Amino acid sequence: MRLWRIENWSNHPVAAQREVLQGLVTAAQYTEFGKKYNFSRLFTVKEFKKNVPIHEYDDIKPYILRMMEGEENVLWNTPVKWFAKSSGTTSDKSKFIPMSEESLQDNHFKASKDVLSNYYKNFPSSDLLTGKGLVVGGSHQISKVNEEIQYGDLSAVLMQNSPFWGQWLRTPELSVALLDEWENKIEKLAQITAGENVTSLAGVPTWTLILLKRILEIKGKTTIKEVWPNLELYINGGVSFVPYKEQFDKITGGKINYLEIYNASEGFIAGQQSPDEDGMLLFTEHGIFYEFMPVEEYGKENPVTVGLKNIMVGKNYALVISTTGGLWRYLIGDTVQFTSLNPYKIKVSGRLKHYMNAFGEEVIVDNSDKAIAIAAEKAGAVVNDYTAAPVYFSEHNNGAHEWLIEFDRKPVNLDTFIEELDTALKNINSDYEAKRYKNIALRLPVVHVMPKGTFNKWLRSKGKLGGQHKVPRLSNERTTLEEILSIHASDAE
Repeated sequence: MRLWRIENWSNHPVAAQREVLQGLVTAAQYTEFGKKYNFSRLFTVKEFKKNVPIHEYDDIKPYILRMMEGEENVLWNTPVKWFAKSSGTTSDKSKFIPMSEESLQDNHFKASKDVLSNYYKNFPSSDLLTGKGLVVGGSHQISKVNEEIQYGDLSAVLMQNSPFWGQWLRTPELSVALLDEWENKIEKLAQITAGENVTSLAGVPTWTLILLKRILEIKGKTTIKEVWPNLELYINGGVSFVPYKEQFDKITGGKINYLEIYNASEGFIAGQQSPDEDGMLLFTEHGIFYEFMPVEEYGKENPVTVGLKNIMVGKNYALVISTTGGLWRYLIGDTVQFTSLNPYKIKVSGRLKHYMNAFGEEVIVDNSDKAIAIAAEKAGAVVNDYTAAPVYFSEHNNGAHEWLIEFDRKPVNLDTFIEELDTALKNINSDYEAKRYKNIALRLPVVHVMPKGTFNKWLRSKGKLGGQHKVPRLSNERTTLEEILSIHASDAE
């Protein structure tokens, strides 16, 4: 049945999207938001786009705060009892995404079933469901706003609300899976699951690797296949898997399948149909209406968005979504590129702004600018310019952020500056704070002091010296950082 449905909407995605939008607008027409924007009179995509402005988190935050206090019929027409906590905007340490019963059932759980259905289509003799699935997620305890309203990170909310049969297929039990203290949690996960018949893994690569290494220590084995001989699938998402694949191949010690999914707090958007294919299938029938904003439109007063019929392969689009959780023309912040138009497949290409998210920390430039300013003030320094990039997880060390900084006035003590930078980032960004906890995923930042003029030499080498050109503050890959280090090294010779 699911395969027939998948085939139907993937073959007729534009019609599926039209139905989704019609359902969304009809459901929400009598909400406060729906009345404000005349949903009852919107009958076409064109009218919807003309009447409803594009929103970022700060635009809808007042509505969400009211919903979190228990007010109903604000953004959505059914009671919203759950909110997914994710990394914050420029003004907030955390943001809270409403998750209605419809967004849980018709989006997140339906999409999960479709990922599983596609997997069995590719591997009909799979033994996946004969064993347990281990999800390495849920880094925040479920928290109560009041008697009825609760929040947690996405994986915690999904685990808490998963159907009863999902509990049978998962390890460990919910109380352990949702532990908040990561060092204790990793240890308990390892102790409990090392003796289980685990057939699938899901989670962010960083934490998953830490867990697998601990399990090998406990069992005295060299590869995970010796511990879990029936392990056949690792589902990953959230950060790029490319830097980690070699480490996973080595630590598993045998052939397993890798599937990438795009499951954000705002919605389950896409998933690979089969391992090793280019791009993830866009889920067009799962309660999300998509628009795609060419990135050059971002920041304009009336930015243009395009629908599926006008998509170009390889072009960078910012994702704009309307959902059964009550997000309306919401700019999610991710950028995507299409790898295929028949069916529609996407890959996540980055964020609208410069950022670092190699470990799920989502540090944006606003975070780093503020942290640099605080650290400079406290360490008696003046910073001219900086750039930063990740140091990826290696076999012998966990990750870090590597910073190249040009000072106008150097700090009295560089170690003090580094500690203050780290502390400021923790205070500003809750996801960075979680990844830095006891150095489990991220260790202390690595800082190199660059001689004055180094950044300008790099700009000159790119033909970008002067005008509006500047060194990227943050990057999720190391090209710029390595080029600047190379210029510095050649100057030192």
